Amino acid sequence: MAEIIANGQANGPASQPQLMLQKIYVKDVSFEAPNAPQIFQDIGEISEPPQVQLNLTQRATGLGNDLYEVVLTLTLTCTVNDRTAYLAEVHQAGLFGIAGFNESDQAGIIGSYCPNLLFPYARQIISSLVQEGGFPPFLLQPINFEALYAEQQRRGSGEAPTLNS
Repeated sequence: MAEIIANGQANGPASQPQLMLQKIYVKDVSFEAPNAPQIFQDIGEISEPPQVQLNLTQRATGLGNDLYEVVLTLTLTCTVNDRTAYLAEVHQAGLFGIAGFNESDQAGIIGSYCPNLLFPYARQIISSLVQEGGFPPFLLQPINFEALYAEQQRRGSGEAPTLNS
């Protein structure tokens, strides 16, 4: 059983593995509507629904002293008749203290638990950007990061998520 620490307060013996969320923050955000205002007219006249593509990436950087920055990047691209309606991107980041876990468990925490914690924040920002950009609201569906991590492990060489030091 891992010890979860909130606000710097431990809730168990010091010898147990520890996972501590220290900070959640937006590292980078952008929104582009390169074909506005003409694209708004196109949206009203099309018979096919707009095409939306989501690209999802993550990276983790070891900062020393059992501290890791995990960055979840969501890029949402909407096209109408092969023209870009909008492109919204957010780099949602968190600082996590992770200590006392074996390598496999630590990789799982970084590969599934951390992005799962960051995703609702990134989803809210994407939703706000799209709506404030003048487009109909867009709600990203939940993502099963545990399944994505398991698939990455199965398809890849079984390596842990990339840690940049």
